[in-house]
Amino acid sequence: LRMLQVQLIITGDDFGYCPRRNQGIVECFLAGAVSNTSLLVNGSAAADAAQLARRYNIPIGLHANLSEGSPVCELLKTNSSLLNQDGFFHGKMGFRTALSKGLLKMSEVKQELKAQVELFRELTGHLPPHMDGHQHVHVLPEVRHVFAQVLEEYGIKYTRVPVEPGLRKCDWIEPSLMDFYQGVEEDSLNTVDVFTKHGIRWPDIYIGLSTMGKNMSVGSIGGAIDAALGDLVGAGAARRRVTAELMVHPGYPSAPGAGGCGQGPDDFSQSWERLHELQTLMKPELWSHYKSRNIQLCSFKDI
Repeated sequence: LRMLQVQLIITGDDFGYCPRRNQGIVECFLAGAVSNTSLLVNGSAAADAAQLARRYNIPIGLHANLSEGSPVCELLKTNSSLLNQDGFFHGKMGFRTALSKGLLKMSEVKQELKAQVELFRELTGHLPPHMDGHQHVHVLPEVRHVFAQVLEEYGIKYTRVPVEPGLRKCDWIEPSLMDFYQGVEEDSLNTVDVFTKHGIRWPDIYIGLSTMGKNMSVGSIGGAIDAALGDLVGAGAARRRVTAELMVHPGYPSAPGAGGCGQGPDDFSQSWERLHELQTLMKPELWSHYKSRNIQLCSFKDI
């Protein structure tokens, strides 16, 4: 492993979700614990996040959101297949159910994705160098094709394909969550050909499911990195340079009623788990692990 040069993108997801999430992500970036961010343009603090990214020169991409809160496309805010009876997106599992029942119009998915790219450009002054999906909606059947078309149309080169090596061996993940993760992984594997056909790229390694929230520790991150690098070397990959993305969600717990994407903050963002991630990512032991593995932190524009 010593021979490998590893470029690691540590992406703070949900930038723009609420002021306290923004604060946590910025602190992590300034400390060198996060190297990239993914912006929720329908987040209640999205404009503030874009301003912070400009002020501190934080690399920023788009966290496309079709599952939480409200759409940004004016035409879809009423009477759209993407909304439930309360007028909000269907939710993480609701979106998947509506999709499997054939209730979602892909033309509306495309409209909303394009509106989010346009709003991102309006907020930041540039197109996103990378674009992924909030709650991994971008690798779902049908959606993956539309998502790939939008990336190709805008010339957005990079995305995320959440297939995590060694995930099935992580016995600390509760069964219901493991079922969800395995679904994400299966959808991701079925997406590879679609993204490839559209000329979209992603890092060699993805980590972030087994290390989320309370499951994050110096050991779980280090172990996941080592397992993934070991897999690559074991597969006889004759490469000197490897790219990886670690998906993280640091921040301070959202204040009740402050934040979210139109419906207020969810339980995960109000819990201690965000702060736990922030504190773990800041640990010097983690940084020395990176150093000992010849890992350099970077963003998508560096790979």
